[in-house]
Amino acid sequence: MNNESKANSRRKFLLNAGLGGAGVAAVAVAGRQVATGAQGAPAAAKTRGYHVSEHILKYYKTTQV
Repeated sequence: MNNESKANSRRKFLLNAGLGGAGVAAVAVAGRQVATGAQGAPAAAKTRGYHVSEHILKYYKTTQV
């Protein structure tokens, strides 16, 4: 095997490894979206973090000049 065919062989291997990894990642993300879409977001996740509520809107109105 000459140097050029070794280089091509390595390039093909790395290309296939990269494409395979990207494919696995895409399947994992798609599977996760399907799973959460079917069941909806957990109740705890809906109440966590910042969200606009009535008392926050009232506060914003008090800060207007």
